[in-house]
Amino acid sequence: MHTYLKIIYHVVFHTRNNRKTIQKEGKEKLYKYIYGILNNKDCHCYQIGGTEDHIHLAFSLFPSVALSDLIHDIKLMSTRYIKKEILFVNFNGWQSGYAAITHNEDSLNTLIEYIKNQESHHLKENSKMEYIRHLQEAKISFDKKYLF
Repeated sequence: MHTYLKIIYHVVFHTRNNRKTIQKEGKEKLYKYIYGILNNKDCHCYQIGGTEDHIHLAFSLFPSVALSDLIHDIKLMSTRYIKKEILFVNFNGWQSGYAAITHNEDSLNTLIEYIKNQESHHLKENSKMEYIRHLQEAKISFDKKYLF
């Protein structure tokens, strides 16, 4: 018997100290690198996007992959890549922690469009308010002192 499963995650994580260190010039290289990590872990990547201080990922998790291990690997490996390639001069790593919210197939296209349009979205809402809104909409309890 096979295992059949489709869990669509929307994951958000920020740069260390929420610093705006991810410049447009290197974003696509970073996104392709993260896509490769997800692909190598047999996860299906739907969309990657973000702004200068955070990244959004939409992907399906492969059954034998632990989410926390995957996010740890993405952060560790992408940090090494950024430093090796000198993609972002002032980048100093990722904050600890992340938000992970599951989505159903019916909301996937909306999620993909949301992630694609991060730049224009953040003209209206800063990343902290966005993060809090996502947590509240998903009914995830949190303590504000640990957010940023």
